[in-house]
Amino acid sequence: MADIDETVMQQTAGWPEVKSGPLMTGGVLIGIGALLALAGAVVAGGHVFAATRAWMNSLETSPTQLARLKWEQAQAAATAGQDAWQKHPNAQLHLVRRTTVVAS
Repeated sequence: MADIDETVMQQTAGWPEVKSGPLMTGGVLIGIGALLALAGAVVAGGHVFAATRAWMNSLETSPTQLARLKWEQAQAAATAGQDAWQKHPNAQLHLVRRTTVVAS
């Protein structure tokens, strides 16, 4: 019997003694903190969403209309650039490769 107690003491001697009470209290506090953080994120996110919506409603031009206008401007610029590139006088020139005969 003494040998068994001695063996158990030798096996557990290298590990720290941990009490369950402080660990459970710490876990509960972490859980409460996580719930508070989640509630804070919901409140802050709701405020940011409402402020953004109010800001968008106060704009003269809606973001959808502004995006459509910028897209049309980009298309017109691309078409103008393509026409200028293709109709430029230098665009009509073609490079000709000269073949040279090497005398042997």
